[in-house]
Amino acid sequence: MASDTHTVAIAVADGILHFELALAYELFSSAPRTGPWYRPLICGAGPVRADGRFLLEPDCGLDRLPLADTVVVPGWAEPDADPPAELVAAVRAAYDAGARVASLCTGAFVLAAAGLLDGRRATTHWAHTEALAARYPTVEVDPDVLYVDNGRVLTAAGKAAALDLCLHIVRLDHGSAVANAAARRLVVPPHRPGGQAQFVATPVPEPREHPLSDLLAWVGRRLDQPLTVEDLARRANMSSRHLGRHFRATTGTTPLQWLLTQRIRRAQELLETTDESVDAIAAATGMGTATTLRRHFNRTVGVPPDTYRRTFHTRRAETGGPDGEPAGGQ
Repeated sequence: MASDTHTVAIAVADGILHFELALAYELFSSAPRTGPWYRPLICGAGPVRADGRFLLEPDCGLDRLPLADTVVVPGWAEPDADPPAELVAAVRAAYDAGARVASLCTGAFVLAAAGLLDGRRATTHWAHTEALAARYPTVEVDPDVLYVDNGRVLTAAGKAAALDLCLHIVRLDHGSAVANAAARRLVVPPHRPGGQAQFVATPVPEPREHPLSDLLAWVGRRLDQPLTVEDLARRANMSSRHLGRHFRATTGTTPLQWLLTQRIRRAQELLETTDESVDAIAAATGMGTATTLRRHFNRTVGVPPDTYRRTFHTRRAETGGPDGEPAGGQ
């Protein structure tokens, strides 16, 4: 869990993309509740131009990177060109010193140049995945995911996926309830799994036009029930195959995978904000038994439910409930 002194160093140089830089700074600088959060610093060798238009004065030099807990490398405007050697060296030094290093969009080219992606699975914006694979053949480039978490090395696809990865980092450090509160403040979806496709067949429509909006809300109120794809299809008045096509086009995943994600998210919230037993939480999330919950939870989150609770459990008085809003607040 991140402490009061957890420093997030955002590494910049001429040619950095302002969108990824801004979203990373916004998320890591604004705590959704009182308590431990991050200390963001923008680090560069000197004044830099973002997108060639915005002049930015960094907080400190690149020599600060090895002292950071997490280093974020925003997107790179010219991935066909070699990134600055001093930036590459500083990112490598930070990793060697023990920092967690994450790239957003084409920032993956900086990590690859530093040798941090050798032999690892990674991603970047879909328009540049072929170039990344061609220039760095030892990197296992996955063009079909939002982000990849290799532990201390993380990479995200473009734009909105960069925010998904930053929220994933918050979830790792502070738990699901706090990450959901941060997402709510930014008015974005609380969780899109990293394995989701980078883009879907059709744009996501407005909620009032969403062909699955009523169904998803209906399922959310019944996570304690043993729902099947057939149950969802009947509720939506569709065939199972037609429902599957709608889910893939709208969410980029299957009905069963989406349902499992909702159950795991609900289990995380209950583990964080209640003292219910694992058996009770298994029942409340439709997992049936504690054994089933533990198997899926461990595979999805990476730790058993009991370990997750010891790390992220907070009193309701501190978080105000799963949304992170003050108790009784408006």
